[in-house]
Amino acid sequence: MNNQEFPVASLTDDSLEKVKHMENELRQETNEDIILIAYKNGKIQQNINTST
Repeated sequence: MNNQEFPVASLTDDSLEKVKHMENELRQETNEDIILIAYKNGKIQQNINTST
């Protein structure tokens, strides 16, 4: 996987809070230290850009 295919997503503050909330829920459910990472799917975006 390279950064061109899956660049890090830019999240709003609200979206980031949702991710953090989901991390906490998963930690409680699994008793594991869960970290979620948000990437954009560069391949899908490229296909959208080239099809118009």
